[in-house]
Amino acid sequence: MLILKIIFACFFMYAGIMHFIKPKFFTHFIPKGLPKLTVNYVVGGIEFMLGFGLFFPSVSYLAALGIFILLILFLPIHIWDVTKVRPAIGSKKLAYIRIPLQFILMYCAYLIYQNSLPIL
Repeated sequence: MLILKIIFACFFMYAGIMHFIKPKFFTHFIPKGLPKLTVNYVVGGIEFMLGFGLFFPSVSYLAALGIFILLILFLPIHIWDVTKVRPAIGSKKLAYIRIPLQFILMYCAYLIYQNSLPIL
């Protein structure tokens, strides 16, 4: 479980940093009417903090729960992306692959959460 936690921590920290380094890539995922750059930076900061939180045993269960919730919130955006003529992810094939991948990531976040719960 430690390996999964480290992989998730690095993945979400990297994704969070990429929101700041390449914001234009992520703005295509944000629905019209929302302040794209602001939403992008806020989500990037949240992703980084949640990934970083996985390294600390006292809060790793909260970080894993936060990642799980974030993945649930992103799911409608990924489904919406599939319906577009030109998905933001790049291709229809990638857009379709990403949906079951999202459920796998949610399951992994749940496993990390379950194995990180403090003993009362």
